[in-house]
Amino acid sequence: MHQRAQSFTAQARTEFDFDPAVEEFPEGTKTATDAAEAVGCDVAQIASSLVFDVDGSLVVSVTSGANRVSEAALAEAFDAAADDVSMADADRIREELGWSIGGVPPFCHDRSVPVVIDETLLEYETVWAAAGTPEAVFPIDPDRLRRYADASPLSVAT
Repeated sequence: MHQRAQSFTAQARTEFDFDPAVEEFPEGTKTATDAAEAVGCDVAQIASSLVFDVDGSLVVSVTSGANRVSEAALAEAFDAAADDVSMADADRIREELGWSIGGVPPFCHDRSVPVVIDETLLEYETVWAAAGTPEAVFPIDPDRLRRYADASPLSVAT
């Protein structure tokens, strides 16, 4: 297992007494479609952790792979102007959350940041999320994911 996936697994065990069943795919799971094809699920079951800069603060949106995030919805949820919401800088994500784009898990970040979860993910028994690298994912019950991430359900789709 890749060192970053091992790190995520160790953090999940320590912080939540949760042992994620990490699966690695050398061909990669960089897009939601790639991930869904690799694990054999619907693209809507892919829980993509997208990191946004909302008025100067990082926010993680755990979003269904079938949806695009509405920056206006994030702005409204965090009482910010729509102009003040954008995708976060990759270096900042790595420095503040400890993970690289494509491998950001929904929880086990280096520092606490607000997390929202796409309401549509809560309709499934199992969703798949990144486990520290663009090649590693793990299955999880979306209610458990919401609890571990301390995520607020939000209608984020455009």
